[in-house]
Amino acid sequence: MKLNLKFQTLLAILICLFLSINAKADSKDTLNLSSLVNRAFKSGEALKYKVYYTASIVYIPAGEVGFNAELEKYNEKTCWHFKGTGSSYHSYDWFFKVRDLYESYVDTLLMLPIKFLRNVQEGSYRLYHNVTFKQDKHIAISTKGVYKVPPGIQDIMSAVFSIRNVDYSKFKIGQKVPFNIFIDDEIWPIYIRYLGKEKITLKYGTFNCIKFSPYLIKGSLFKGGEGMTIWVTDDANRIPIRIESEVSVGKVRADIIQMQNLRNPLTSKLN
Repeated sequence: MKLNLKFQTLLAILICLFLSINAKADSKDTLNLSSLVNRAFKSGEALKYKVYYTASIVYIPAGEVGFNAELEKYNEKTCWHFKGTGSSYHSYDWFFKVRDLYESYVDTLLMLPIKFLRNVQEGSYRLYHNVTFKQDKHIAISTKGVYKVPPGIQDIMSAVFSIRNVDYSKFKIGQKVPFNIFIDDEIWPIYIRYLGKEKITLKYGTFNCIKFSPYLIKGSLFKGGEGMTIWVTDDANRIPIRIESEVSVGKVRADIIQMQNLRNPLTSKLN
């Protein structure tokens, strides 16, 4: 099954944004996110983004995306509960109504997913997906079958948060770093390219940032290739603050509008 890229977007755009934060590995190797120690976020963190669309020079607000991290009990074990929500504005629903929910329960020590839930409504498209990961056996059990997966496999939400902890200090401009995620009952190899550092200003303020470009899988929304640019805070929080991407018709931008309960001082913010 191909990865649905319709307007899965309000969420998927921000997901790609997080996935593109920073990674340190030889470009010939697959990044092992399970070796990371969390220093970037804490329980109670909440991030919110406004998503804009343009087919000319005017950016029109289309919806919002939120990401939350909480420590909760799952099967009597304390786990990270990561949640991503995407919603189009009611004024935009006539064009394409989006109500997306992604959830992941993640082992706090290994930073590997245990359970992944996906419940999306995108126009007339509906999907419910439930995946249980048996990391010790290297299998994923979904609503449609049992699949062999490589060691250290991530789902979208676990990767979204885990990769914020990767050391980028030895990056070279242009370096590509690959890793794997499991979605739609397939293993997707993804890579990101480090583009250096840059100062960027948006309504929330001016930030020192790290700049990246992810490789996008070609679909009905994205053109494929490296047509997306991401800026994340150059501090210990590694928070994505802006993403810009070409889509099939026009461009999409997502800007952060709210940050709550950050683990570390926001030292990248200049004003």
